[in-house]
Order: sequence, then C-alpha cells, then structure tokens
Amino acid sequence: MAGRGIGAMSRIKDIAQLQASRDNQLVGYGLVIGLKGTGDSLRNSPFTEQSIRAMLENLGIASEGGTARAKNVAAVIVTANLPPFVQSGARIDVTVSSLGDATSLAGGTLVMTPLRAADGEIYAVSQGPVIVSGFSAEGQAETLTQGVPTAGRVPNGAIIERSVDAQLSDIASLTLQLRNPDFSTAVRIADAINAYTAQHFGKRLANEKDARTVVIHRPSGISAARFYAEIENLIVESDAPARVVVDERTGTVVIGQDVRISRVAISHGALTVRITEMPQVVQPLPFSDGETAVEPFTAIQADQPDARVAVLDGPDLQTLVQGLNRLGVKPDGIIAILQGIKSAGALQAELVLQ
Repeated sequence: MAGRGIGAMSRIKDIAQLQASRDNQLVGYGLVIGLKGTGDSLRNSPFTEQSIRAMLENLGIASEGGTARAKNVAAVIVTANLPPFVQSGARIDVTVSSLGDATSLAGGTLVMTPLRAADGEIYAVSQGPVIVSGFSAEGQAETLTQGVPTAGRVPNGAIIERSVDAQLSDIASLTLQLRNPDFSTAVRIADAINAYTAQHFGKRLANEKDARTVVIHRPSGISAARFYAEIENLIVESDAPARVVVDERTGTVVIGQDVRISRVAISHGALTVRITEMPQVVQPLPFSDGETAVEPFTAIQADQPDARVAVLDGPDLQTLVQGLNRLGVKPDGIIAILQGIKSAGALQAELVLQ
C-alpha cells in the first residue's frame, strides 16, 4: 500500500499570522473630478449633485438656486485596508469604485475624502489622481470596453491621521492563527517552536489550542518583535485533509495530493439526441381546388459513442491523474466520474462542490 505523500515544507510566517497584526477596513464616500464627460448624469444620480453643492459650500461658493449640469464629476466609494502597527503620517493605497452611472474614471482626481472604520472614527484621508487600467470607446454603432473603467486605485493616496492602539511590546503571549486550519499542522508548529525555545531559552513556550490557534508565551529579556522574528522562519511541514474541489460553473477540478481512490471499474459515455424540424410545403395539383399546406417533418438522430469499461486505481495522485487522462473525457465528464466514485464509496476524500 502506498504511503502518505510528503506535505509542503513552509515557514511559519507563510502558513500562520500573528493575531495582533490584523488589518482594519476603511471606507469613505467622495467625488472624482476632472473627467472628460464620462461622469455621472445628475438626473440619474441626484446624490452626486447634492455632494457637489455641499463641497462648493464648504469651499465658500454659494450654489443655491442653480442647476448643475456637469458631466465631469462622479460619486465614488473609497475603500482601503489599514495595516497593523501603522503610525500617523504613513501612506496607504486606496481603491476607488463608481457609485453612480459614470462610464469611466480615467483621468479623474479624487477630492479629499475621509475614511472611517467600523467604529465611525476617521483614520485616514485620501486624495489624488485615479489610476484606471480599463478603458471604454464608444461610437454611434458600437462600443468597446476593456477591463473595468469604473474602478481604479490611488497609489499612496491616503494619509493615516490616527493609529490603531496595538502595542506589540506589551503582549505577554503571542497568538498564531493558521490560514488553513489543521490539527496536525498546529501540533507541528508548536513542536517546532518548542524545540527552538528549549534550545535557546531553556523552556517549552508554545501550546496548540485548537486546529487554528497556537499560543506562544514570550520569554523575558527579549522584545516580542525580536522573538517573533526568530521563530517565524522555522520550517514546518504543513498538512491538509484529502479534498477534491469541483466548480461546475467553470469546469474546474482541483485534486489534493492525499486523495486516494479504491479500485473501481468505470464506463463513461454520452448519449447525444439531435432533433431537427424540416417542415415541407405541399403544393396542390394544377387546375385543382386544393390549397397549399405545410406538412411537418421531424428527423430524430441518436448517437451514442462506444464507451469502454476502464479500471481506475488511485493509490497516489500521479496514478489517479493518469487514470483520468486515459479515459479521455472533458472536465464535465471528470466531474461526473468523481461524483459517481464518491457515491460508490470509493473516493477516500471530501468532495467539495462550489
């Protein structure tokens, strides 16, 4: 019987992250100006006109009583991720997405937009030129669009105004969160850290809490940042459950390296039925009182290719893939075969349908 495959050798920093170093999401509402007639139509996007009036009033320009017809302004939603341990004055990238019916944000400039977190406080302010990768060209009879011209980015477009309270130096114990939860991987991480700390600090400081969490006690006499820098590069063999992921919409099949299939016999063939309607016009005989009529005529053709019975045995991933390739079926056929093998109880893995 074939043995278990060797897992990927990875650094701790690649398969787990420090819980204290989580990101925070920011969002804001703003205006992009300077568009070349590709902005919001103010009739369909009344909130854009209200925002223009409010912005002008804040700048000391009275706009009451007039009707704005500008097509060079677009209302947008600005989103960003606030990295951990970032301090006031640092810059981060922001993403700009159209909120109204603007056709393109190319060439526009984002006007000063405050970004708020879930607590409602302002943590950053964004402003700057919008970089758009997509474009749209329109004529009288045809329109060509490539990419998404109604969304873009402002590199280094937001300045941090206040930092999130997170002092790594005050943490007595570090908590690692595995990106892919697995009990075996969590135990191996704890064992690797304990082997290192027992040699360098004389203590076993790590303890696996569950399939996702490993708790590490920080030793005295060393900062938390330096201690984590020493252990994050330790090599660990990561593990994962045997799993087959099937996406029927795109025909994608992903098979994990530990997937095994018991010896089964498979016959896969597709039955094709073609129905063709060919109505015929029947003309009456000359000098008769008959009428022209349409006579229905249907041709039905059934085609079933020869399907051979193949033996499929998957003691390892390579043999399994070779066996599926020998069947000569398309991705949708492979999906049907895998579902049938699972129903037969021969698939020694979890089948995930997306």
